[in-house]
Amino acid sequence: MKVINIVGARPNFMKVAPLHRAFSRHKDIESLIVHTGQHYDFQMSGIFFHQLDLPEPAYFLGVNNGSHAQQTAGIMLEFEKVLVAEEPDLVLVVGDVNSTLACALVAVKMHIPVVHVEAGLRSGDRKMPEEINRIMTDAIADQLFVTEHTAVLNLLKENIPTAKIHFVGNVMIDSLLYCLRSLDRLVKSEDEQVELENYILLTLHRPANVDKSAVLIKVLETIRKLTQLQKVIFPIHPRTLKNCEALGLDADLGKIKNLEMIRPQGYREFLELTRDAALVITDSGGIQEETTFLQVPCITLRESTERPVTVEVGTNHLLPDWNAESVLHLAQQIINGACKQGRIPELWDGHAAERIVTILREKYINSYVCDHKRQPSDL
Repeated sequence: MKVINIVGARPNFMKVAPLHRAFSRHKDIESLIVHTGQHYDFQMSGIFFHQLDLPEPAYFLGVNNGSHAQQTAGIMLEFEKVLVAEEPDLVLVVGDVNSTLACALVAVKMHIPVVHVEAGLRSGDRKMPEEINRIMTDAIADQLFVTEHTAVLNLLKENIPTAKIHFVGNVMIDSLLYCLRSLDRLVKSEDEQVELENYILLTLHRPANVDKSAVLIKVLETIRKLTQLQKVIFPIHPRTLKNCEALGLDADLGKIKNLEMIRPQGYREFLELTRDAALVITDSGGIQEETTFLQVPCITLRESTERPVTVEVGTNHLLPDWNAESVLHLAQQIINGACKQGRIPELWDGHAAERIVTILREKYINSYVCDHKRQPSDL
């Protein structure tokens, strides 16, 4: 069985890496990686191949700019050529970026089964491009692998057949555990007297938070107030930096005391920053999951989250309609010890990829062999 795994944006690498390793343990599976080029900066994608022990991609499509429509169309045109050349048995897509939907559409049109990992997540906000990508990919995929029970309910409400839905856990956690083992300090011992680290980790990149001048000015005011509480480490996303520069706000950022702006980090470096932070403030989806697993308090600056288990079970606090004062108030409460005691969600145990590969082998290899043994005339 030949499987093509799609990566394009930063979060995809963490999800595909454990799947590729799990596929590669089976001699009857050939696993290829196609990089669409959606994130093409080395710090945003290339470094992840090294840190997650991924091989170089079999194909690099190089589609890395333009509007959502231009990017999606460009990926579709280039990916069709790959499918014609390789004739795979399955196309596996992860997450909710433009690459996810574009490659799923091409595969379905060519009658190649599509597997969607991290399916069923819904924010309820259709203004987010990612929400449209999720809904459309789930509607056309053949097998849907979900990370939390809420995702199962979402898919059932959308009339997805139960037989397509598989609750397997979270492949992001597979990668997190894989990389944690290589860090110097995996966990702090129970008898070790450890105080909270003295910094807040901040990440912001979503259009709702960084594309409008009024909101960016609100971000700066929030940072100023947070730095009075603790040091703030801010790995600044290229999109955020570009918008700050365009609006002339980068100079204002540079003047804020107790703020450390740094380049986007590799996965291992960012994981270590997250693990040792007193608090993480973000608008990222994956970071909500990572902080929940690491038991680090998190504030998410968004109107909604497609990962409700991180709020209901984990350490995540959703803060809609936020401003500098509300962020500071909640951050102060958390740092003073008034934070929720989260727990790790079900099946977030580092074995999600193994479960996925087991199911795919049963559906696309074992069942095929058994059916054709019973009906040799179909060969």
